[in-house]
Amino acid sequence: MQQRTALVIGNANYVGPNTIKLKNPVNDAEAIARKLKKYNFSITSVLDGTFADMRTALNNFQSTIKPQGVALVFFAGHGIQIDGENFLFACDTDASGEGQAKYSSLSLNQIIDVLDRSKADTKIVILDACRENPFVTTWHRSGINRGLASIFAPRGTIIAFATSPGQVAADGLAANGTYTGALLQHIDAPDTPIETVFKRTRNTVAANTAGKQITWEHTSLAGDFYFNTSAISFVTTYAASSIADSLFVLDPGKTSHQIIRGLKTIDWYTQNPAIGRVTPAFANTVKDETLFVLGRNIYQAAHGGARSAEAFIQNFVDKTSGMKSEKIRALLDGIIFEIFFDSKGELRETIKGNMFDEVFELQKFAQFKDSFEFIASTLIGTHGDFYTVPGKGHTLSVTVVTKTEKKGNIITGVFIDTVNVFRLTDPEYAVEDGEPTLARSISQDVFEEQLAKDLIVPQRLLQVRYTPALQPSDKIRYPYGWGVSKK
Repeated sequence: MQQRTALVIGNANYVGPNTIKLKNPVNDAEAIARKLKKYNFSITSVLDGTFADMRTALNNFQSTIKPQGVALVFFAGHGIQIDGENFLFACDTDASGEGQAKYSSLSLNQIIDVLDRSKADTKIVILDACRENPFVTTWHRSGINRGLASIFAPRGTIIAFATSPGQVAADGLAANGTYTGALLQHIDAPDTPIETVFKRTRNTVAANTAGKQITWEHTSLAGDFYFNTSAISFVTTYAASSIADSLFVLDPGKTSHQIIRGLKTIDWYTQNPAIGRVTPAFANTVKDETLFVLGRNIYQAAHGGARSAEAFIQNFVDKTSGMKSEKIRALLDGIIFEIFFDSKGELRETIKGNMFDEVFELQKFAQFKDSFEFIASTLIGTHGDFYTVPGKGHTLSVTVVTKTEKKGNIITGVFIDTVNVFRLTDPEYAVEDGEPTLARSISQDVFEEQLAKDLIVPQRLLQVRYTPALQPSDKIRYPYGWGVSKK
């Protein structure tokens, strides 16, 4: 899997001489970081950073860049060119004079040099750093120009500017700057080369500023880079109309299509008889790509509570006995795929998890190995973000921390790889310091079943340890509004 890493800096609270505070850069940086995490970037982040903070972060970021990987730098804040060289201001940059500014801000050339020396295949720099600066008129130097200067992009690099060389950009009236706000609108487009993402961003920025702000890129990328890769572009085993099954056209004359149509209804009295028609003898006559769609709809019906569909999955080994191996493979591929991908072939924000554990129990059978390898490779290729990739069969170990209170042991932490992923997910349940936390009392078994679902890992592959140690009969208290999250 291609390793992706990013340095994200947003500086707004400027305190140095001749600088002014900005409204949007911290919001911009936080929004970009969230978006990049969605696409499997590891993030080194600086918000309202000093010059020392920015240098340290650049060094840390440099150590995270992997060979053949992707390295991205995003900066929002004040930036200026001095004698043709670009500098990105820290919150404590001394802008009282040209020399002071040079030596208390981060040179863009230094960032480019770090990227150029790395062995990353794709290097991306995004600069929303061309705001108007008040000190331009106070230095009285001919070497100082508005905005940022044009810069050479080394091989494998794309550098994107919020506006054309020598021009300035709007800080924006909403929560995000004009440029970053536009970029956030287009970065999610599936299977879209980065150059096209920036072109669409340019069009939106021009429209929002009545043509006054025109974005700019320099590129020497040797290949294509996509933030968001959909399953349609990654999976070649099945037709695009099976992967994005909203494109699958039903033919009422075909029995397999009649079954699919029946499963698509939200009517158990129609869904249950349809399942009964899926026999080994019949399945052996159906095309693989149609069986894939059929599998998707069997899981859809089971997820919705259709008893026959649930039973088909629970008794999958027996139900498919007599089917050709390639037909079983296509049917199971579709069942597993439906858990993670929507009708457009894009990763779901939330998986369809009602029958997740029952499906992944099938991973214990050697004859189904190919289907679980298929989903694992597809999730990796489409940058699915999981604690452990479903289908790989890896065990996930967590440590649950509890605190003893009068009413019992209340959960205060769930640690994975030294990080506490247990947090308040519903702000309405926040309490003031000293106030009691509302919680429900549940058994350890019930808690671990819910934890497995939340972490998207089969319960048999989840190892839970408690600190302090608990007796098996001890109940625990689960705070309302809390849960595990990667966000």
